[in-house]
Amino acid sequence: MKELIPVTNELLSYAEKMIIEYKNRRTTGEKGEFYTEVKPFADKVKATNDKWKELSMEWIREDKPKHLHLPQVINTYDNIEMLSVHCFFPESSYNRFISHFQSVSYVLQTQLDELQ
Repeated sequence: MKELIPVTNELLSYAEKMIIEYKNRRTTGEKGEFYTEVKPFADKVKATNDKWKELSMEWIREDKPKHLHLPQVINTYDNIEMLSVHCFFPESSYNRFISHFQSVSYVLQTQLDELQ
């Protein structure tokens, strides 16, 4: 499961980029251009997210970590997908965005702690 650590770190890095992007968009009020900004970024995140989900589910089935379960992986996967698009739209609900971001960060960080 050594390959799960860099994939998880990459997702954490993407999550940081999403929160920065979202806060910048909230400040400027500018929406992301779909084909030049939103889609390319969301596609990159999705490729990493798909790999993460697959590796994480395998890891949970094999190692049965104490603080992480399959439903958390599925919810985190869905939240990352949503955040990767919503971060480009300033009208996205602030509380909802922050809540999902915090949830994603917590699960990914917990996973890294368990893996190390």
